[in-house]
Amino acid sequence: METLTTNNITVSVETEYLAAHSNPRDGKFIFGYHITIENGSPHTVQLLRRHWVIVDSSGTMREVEGEGVVGLQPVLAPGDVHGYSSFCNLDTEIGKMAGTYLMSRQGDGSMFEATIPEFKMVAPFKLN
Repeated sequence: METLTTNNITVSVETEYLAAHSNPRDGKFIFGYHITIENGSPHTVQLLRRHWVIVDSSGTMREVEGEGVVGLQPVLAPGDVHGYSSFCNLDTEIGKMAGTYLMSRQGDGSMFEATIPEFKMVAPFKLN
């Protein structure tokens, strides 16, 4: 598990290779990830946007941006935790992701970023 705290927001990531959805012969590698976001600040915050940088082992980089996470823009009171699961498709057996969430403080509307720690995605058969 990778964990990082920025601006009192802690983001943790766990990954897994989804063999049942992957097809290595066709260069299709699917990885699931579960993210936990914990508000350690004294303010109620809302996650507005996400920005991902995804790199595979051939060096191909792509960026993904959008509103919220899996269709939600969760509001977290102090001490609240929000978790969600998603997936990433790669053309290679190894890759990595990192990014940021754009957050808003509910009291004053100020914006800030919470960093998503870099995490690796490795098909288990590459570890042998």
